[in-house]
Amino acid sequence: MRNALVRRTVLAASAVSLALLATACGSDKADTKADAKPSAPASSPAAPAVKGKTDAEATALVVTQADLPDQIVSAEGAAKAATESAGATVDKAECKPLMQAQSGQKVGTATGIGRTTTKAKPKEAAADASPEDKLKAGLEALGATQTLVSVGSYDAKGAEEAFAALKTAAAACSGGYTVTEGGEKVKYLDVKPGAAVTAGDEAAAFTLTMDLDDGEKSANHFVIVRKGNALATFYAFGVTAEQPKTVIDAQVKKLG
Repeated sequence: MRNALVRRTVLAASAVSLALLATACGSDKADTKADAKPSAPASSPAAPAVKGKTDAEATALVVTQADLPDQIVSAEGAAKAATESAGATVDKAECKPLMQAQSGQKVGTATGIGRTTTKAKPKEAAADASPEDKLKAGLEALGATQTLVSVGSYDAKGAEEAFAALKTAAAACSGGYTVTEGGEKVKYLDVKPGAAVTAGDEAAAFTLTMDLDDGEKSANHFVIVRKGNALATFYAFGVTAEQPKTVIDAQVKKLG
């Protein structure tokens, strides 16, 4: 999801929540003598390098509504957000991979990418619920964690290189960075290690603190998981965002 949109979404949700509460080497030459021993059989040819998938093929690897019945899944919103954030810039060059992954852009040498967004389905209050229970249900729906899921496909060792680049960027940008998108600046105060994730061939998790102005902050979650030559990234945000374990598990399962 676009960085600026994330910030506006969290700000709006926080404001409404407060108002309501107030009321991832050659061989040797062959011996030509008759009694020479037979030469050793030629070694097997090297296995062909793994080829990456196209955008359409990568999209087929992304979770859908059928994979996440407890979530609201929308591929259209993710595609629109990625298009609108294509011109975003970051104040520190070393942080560019993070910015790209956060907004659903291709990281490194990806040959194709697929995206979608998920949001936990709100629990509706019963028709005869008290005003307090209805208020609670409304606040929970408003603050539900939203996640931008992206799956990039790569040739050869491209996914491993992209995974390493994102880890390096997270370490280099631990002191924060600023993204400019559509004339609006979004400041991240820090990047810290997140709750450990065990999935795929390798995985890493981080927590990014977004500055909402007026002293308010929002903790967003960023998880990267590599499975073979596919790299899945998860960027989760919201008023009280949580690491999207259900979404991560479903996506990794779909990658095989």
